[in-house]
Amino acid sequence: MKVSVIVPTYRRTADLARCIEALDAQRRRADEVIVIARDEDRATIDWLRARTAARPDARLTVALVQQPGVVAAYNRGIDTATGDLVCFTDDDAAPHADWIERIALAFEADHALGGLGGRDIVHERNGILKGQQPVVGLVRWYGRAIGNHHIGHGAPREVHVLKGVNMAFRREAIGTLRFDPRLRGSGAQVHCEMAFSLDILRRGWTLVYDPTLLVEHYPAPRIDEDQRYTFNDAAFYNASFNLRLIMCEHLSPPGRWVFVAYSALIGNRADPGLARALSLAIRGDGPGLALRKWWVGLQAMRGAWQEAIR
Repeated sequence: MKVSVIVPTYRRTADLARCIEALDAQRRRADEVIVIARDEDRATIDWLRARTAARPDARLTVALVQQPGVVAAYNRGIDTATGDLVCFTDDDAAPHADWIERIALAFEADHALGGLGGRDIVHERNGILKGQQPVVGLVRWYGRAIGNHHIGHGAPREVHVLKGVNMAFRREAIGTLRFDPRLRGSGAQVHCEMAFSLDILRRGWTLVYDPTLLVEHYPAPRIDEDQRYTFNDAAFYNASFNLRLIMCEHLSPPGRWVFVAYSALIGNRADPGLARALSLAIRGDGPGLALRKWWVGLQAMRGAWQEAIR
């Protein structure tokens, strides 16, 4: 099976260099590695040209995109890729040496497999995020989304959602499907892989998460308003809008209405409903911030609902 690897990048040449070195070191190398760069990102384009001049590699392709955001980059990559398998990783990640080999073997062994993902070992704040969770990549019937891809353990299992830093899809399963351009954000466009994964499932394919399929992940600063450790109203609205739009369109009618109530009243610590926000306020755990998040989430729900019923 011909394997394509798509790597979106933006102003992270040091991270990109590490990623490409890891792809070069694969036991089973990709047939093509497609780096998606923004056309105005001269630093990255110049670095790629210099690397190609110094180390010519017919497997490495550079595709340019004008629009900001990972959705446009992913879609440009899919349109450019020619492989039977389309793999995705981030520029700030380094897949283990058996990554492509194991992906190809899994798809060859299971013809119903539409997508495969694994664990990203997150290097953060001078350490590695620890933990073990058996439940990974699920969306409950009422819209509660469970990630945990970075701390999953156990045997391979079917899931609903894969994570962008470590995922691969069968070209036949993708077909004409593309990442949703309605999703908000000028960079990360949070939850875009959730929408894509759920669309693959709706087409009748299976998705599998294997926690022993590994990439090292070194989360780099984002070049947009969506910073990892600071709150920003616009970034929070975008992430909340994306999640709510996905749920409004993918859940059953009963699940959709329960999700509206669940997200408005309960939610979770990162995206609290009113009850959780008040609980955080009473405990003195960022009271103003929790209520602010709840209010922004309500605005995002209204915007997502309007978008969904167009």
